[in-house]
Amino acid sequence: MATALQQKPSMPEAEWEARQQLAACYRVFDHLGWSEMIYNHITLKVPGEEGAFLINPFGLHFSEVKASNLVKIDIDGNKLDDSPYPVNRAGFVQHALFHRHLPDAHCIAHTHTTAGMAVSSVEGGLQPTNFYACAFAGQIAYHDFEGVTVRDEEGERLLANLGDRRIMLLRNHGILVMGRTVAEAFMKHWSLQRACEIQLATASMGTPLTVPDDVIAVHQRDLHMAQVPGGPGAADFAAMVRLVDRTDRSWRD
Repeated sequence: MATALQQKPSMPEAEWEARQQLAACYRVFDHLGWSEMIYNHITLKVPGEEGAFLINPFGLHFSEVKASNLVKIDIDGNKLDDSPYPVNRAGFVQHALFHRHLPDAHCIAHTHTTAGMAVSSVEGGLQPTNFYACAFAGQIAYHDFEGVTVRDEEGERLLANLGDRRIMLLRNHGILVMGRTVAEAFMKHWSLQRACEIQLATASMGTPLTVPDDVIAVHQRDLHMAQVPGGPGAADFAAMVRLVDRTDRSWRD
């Protein structure tokens, strides 16, 4: 994503590319209204550096995140660069846990969107009553609320409840998604957020229609035929980055 005229810090090209991808993701999340003051997190493993990942500077809004001000830390919370910014322990503890134990969790996003928190706070969680929700049937893990995620000992239960799934609704808390790429994590979050928004709207109108299991199976089987080639979410994320670029390209710095 780097441009020919751009001056970038001295670092491996792979790390700079990862920084730009993650910074772009923060700006896309903000554009879509998923910011929560200076809180919540999206993290990304640093290519070629075992146990290192990037996280947002604690104190900055999503709209202020840039490739250069992301903080590089290890899975024990130690800074690996000279960033002047602190790291939010509530983000580090949870994300470091998954980065440490799940080799395929390269990008992890956690938000407190209104729709995500609302659906995570009702009995039964997400229900198969709309197009997007049907895609998640049987694929969402749930974890009971234990308070702000700053205690290491909660990690064992988070991992046990996640199992082999990579999407979780933290009950009474919000959305947690993991992807093999930034684009995949973005697309999972976008689709889950849409499913939650529509469930909220449907609940205000009366009794929802539940999609039968056999139809859900067909829906999930055929979804790939409605996707653009190039990897999960790649075209969608690229489109959103272009949209953000029309008003603010500072995330690239």
